[in-house]
Amino acid sequence: MSVLPPGQQLVAGEKWPLVGEHKSGPRPAIWQLDLKGMVERPQFFTIADLQAMPQTRQVIDIHCVTRWSKLGVQFVGVSLRDLLAQVGVLTTARFASFESCSDRGHSSSLSLATALELETLLAWEVDGRPLSDLHGGPLRNIVPNRYFYKSVKWLCGLELLAQDRLGYWESDAGYHNLADPWQEQRYLAADIDKRTAKRLLETRDLTELDLRGFQAEGLELEDLIACRAKMRDANFRHGKLCRANFQQANLSNAHFEHADLRGANFIEADVEGANFCNANLQDCDFRGASLFGASFVVENWQDLPKTERQAAQLDGVRLTPEQIESLATNQAAFCRMRLP
Repeated sequence: MSVLPPGQQLVAGEKWPLVGEHKSGPRPAIWQLDLKGMVERPQFFTIADLQAMPQTRQVIDIHCVTRWSKLGVQFVGVSLRDLLAQVGVLTTARFASFESCSDRGHSSSLSLATALELETLLAWEVDGRPLSDLHGGPLRNIVPNRYFYKSVKWLCGLELLAQDRLGYWESDAGYHNLADPWQEQRYLAADIDKRTAKRLLETRDLTELDLRGFQAEGLELEDLIACRAKMRDANFRHGKLCRANFQQANLSNAHFEHADLRGANFIEADVEGANFCNANLQDCDFRGASLFGASFVVENWQDLPKTERQAAQLDGVRLTPEQIESLATNQAAFCRMRLP
């Protein structure tokens, strides 16, 4: 089996891209994990309580849904199995909901059997250092072999349930509930019929619409307006999108291969994991856009003849040095070579 799941690319070893929410909600003076639901003895655990239990050290690979991976990350914490042994699990418990101390109070869930089988860890240390607030400290559940949105930052609650309860990323953002990177279970498509899609495309105004997985391959959509639209995993391959306005749109994992995007506006857009291979990006504006995991050329381009690199045209593209450095190593090298 390949080290990397399909569609993923490595970030440089020292990088850990910051994605999702960037800070927790109001923090309590003493951090506690509220373990509740279908357990025999619901109770609160402080970080000190957890650290007094048998500690588990795991080396895992992080796979983000926005197509970047970071390999061989060492976490220390208490295993979910050991923690649940402290409280007793009722026979009616079927799912585990992990709750965040974030401004939106978001959560994510797994079947209890899956969470245990994958050896879920409640971690407070990474690579020999306390887990930072930026990456979910002081406590984060770590779920190996699942996209990392299942590993909830700022973990403050764990509830066992008889029925599944979808979290924010799954119910509101359209992320796949199973999240298996080896199956590329990234998103669920929005529920939109073909007639509605046709009408929207005729107006060329998709402003603020939720159109996950939207299919627009090969269409002529010059001057399209899609400001603030939610278009994760949308398909614009081979499309004609000159001067399209995607300002502040969410286009994570969108497909723009072979598209004509001359003069398009991606200011402050989320294009994490988007594929621009062989696209014409002449004079495109990416100022303020988030680019983690984006592709402008095939991953092994340096070993291939120019005719096989599927390289995007970058003449006049507005990208800052900081944005270029956020890309995977090979992608950054290509952009540095093509841009002044």
